[in-house]
Amino acid sequence: MAGAMSEREEYRVAGQAEPISHYTDAVRAGDLLFVSGVVPVDEEGHLVGEGDVVEQTRQVFRNIESVLAAGGATIRDVVKVTVYLVDIFDRTRINPVRQEVFGDVRPASTLVEVSALAVPGALLEIECVALIPS
Repeated sequence: MAGAMSEREEYRVAGQAEPISHYTDAVRAGDLLFVSGVVPVDEEGHLVGEGDVVEQTRQVFRNIESVLAAGGATIRDVVKVTVYLVDIFDRTRINPVRQEVFGDVRPASTLVEVSALAVPGALLEIECVALIPS
């Protein structure tokens, strides 16, 4: 069984913008899929929903769902989410979107306010970890 834990696979997902630094969209390690921080951009890397944290959140989750699918997981398999918000008070605006996306699934979660994100105009970034179903 030790061999299973040493399995590592990197994912670059079709339809996702090119990484702006030295990273990949997700990495599978054993049964876990680690999804890199996802920002509200389209496949060309253009910001979606400028000034609208709700629309940006919807775009981030669309991107996350695409990355999860490439790694053999769904939003229901997410066990941990970390949300980075430029304005902590946007939490109440994005929570309904999270509830729509996750439904009755409640992943462990961390919310952090940050002074800026790497993509100009991005109001949030979300990373997650999923347990890939066997």
